[in-house]
Amino acid sequence: MSRSGPHRFDPTILREYDIRGIVGDTLTTDDAYAIGRTFATGLESGGAVCVGYDGRLSSPEMEEAVVAGLNDAGTEAVRVGLGPTPMLYFAVNVLGAAGGIMVSGSHNPPEYTGFKMMRGAKPFYGDDILNLGRIAAAGDYADGSGTNRAEPMLERYVTRILQDYTPGRALKVAWDAGNGAAGEAMALLASRLPGEHILLNETIDGTFPVHHPDPTVPENLEQLRGVVAAEGCDLGIAFDGDGDRIGVIDGAGEILWGDQLMVVWSADVLKANPGATIIADVKASQVLFDKIAEMGGTPLMWRTGHSLIKAKMAETGALLSGEMSGHIFFADRYFGFDDALYAAVRLLGTLATRTESLADIRAGLPHPLNTPELRFPCSEARKFEVVTEVAARLAEAGAEVSDIDGVRVRTEDGWWLLRASNTQDVLVGRCEGDTAEGLDRLKAALAAQVRASGIEPPEF
Repeated sequence: MSRSGPHRFDPTILREYDIRGIVGDTLTTDDAYAIGRTFATGLESGGAVCVGYDGRLSSPEMEEAVVAGLNDAGTEAVRVGLGPTPMLYFAVNVLGAAGGIMVSGSHNPPEYTGFKMMRGAKPFYGDDILNLGRIAAAGDYADGSGTNRAEPMLERYVTRILQDYTPGRALKVAWDAGNGAAGEAMALLASRLPGEHILLNETIDGTFPVHHPDPTVPENLEQLRGVVAAEGCDLGIAFDGDGDRIGVIDGAGEILWGDQLMVVWSADVLKANPGATIIADVKASQVLFDKIAEMGGTPLMWRTGHSLIKAKMAETGALLSGEMSGHIFFADRYFGFDDALYAAVRLLGTLATRTESLADIRAGLPHPLNTPELRFPCSEARKFEVVTEVAARLAEAGAEVSDIDGVRVRTEDGWWLLRASNTQDVLVGRCEGDTAEGLDRLKAALAAQVRASGIEPPEF
């Protein structure tokens, strides 16, 4: 499969945090080969690169092409097998590899695939990904004859996750892998945990025959909700297509979003590590930041994006981080990468040692009124300009603004957010208020600002 000469990627596939495209259209096995070869070329130090793949129908041939590209650059490929993205991250950490490439379409439709990468144990994103395009366009590849070997990691990965389970009262849990890449690991994990476990969609199937594997979309949790109710489960846990994002339903059938779950995990981490820094993304509820401070922790608001969060954790020494999207990062007893299966085990261990149910914990939290993510179509060229214009108007008005990621504006009613998406041609907004009237005022303020920049907001 050796190929030489310049290679050009479709401009839509090189994204901020990963590479992603439509199989056979914007992303082909030739691209996969070029990704392997340019990635190896760009590594400053030699050493092996771990390669894993998810359960999509296209993944095996994409993995083969990546390995060929690594080998033709003189790099050893360590093939860790089929499994969730966190298993690849785990392999890179425990094997001390020079890097890692995961073939994964994440939670996208079946016709998509993509690649997530690491340099050593650190995230590989932004300019790193754009540099792959520059190397390929110049045809400036390293050349060699690398080897490859199989190093299955599923058993080691699940065994390591189980080390951090805290035993206590028995729980009844429903699990839904959505036919994604976490299915086999989830089944193995559940078989070794105490309590009673009901498995849904654990068979890995890249056509996703039952529902789409994205636990942030309520419709995708309906099957799980029904089983939790019918079987009287304490909770239900769902995973996205590659197992790095978690969704949770409590015993009363209510969804707990990422920021609500972070309150539970934060209590666990702060009990053992008083004063620890805990990071949440800019879309998280003020309730979370206030609760972290109330429990004696140091809350830190940061930019949305799993690679950005991981980099900030390394910089600050934070022990826990989380995003509204369900990426959860533990660094107190774990490696600091986003791992939904590990987060599930930590959640179950925490609940096993507490007398109140997850539904009780949720009911005891403040319940401000908030919008879901609001998406305003806006061109790639314009979206960052709009945020800059809004920020300037707010500064002139003397508003209380955080500009960590877009603008997050606090008022006596609550807060509203406007940021440019890093992955789509949209502006993203969110509002949170203490009262219905206050929420209406926040929504009106957000709408007025985007309208002032020539963007007509949809009804929300």
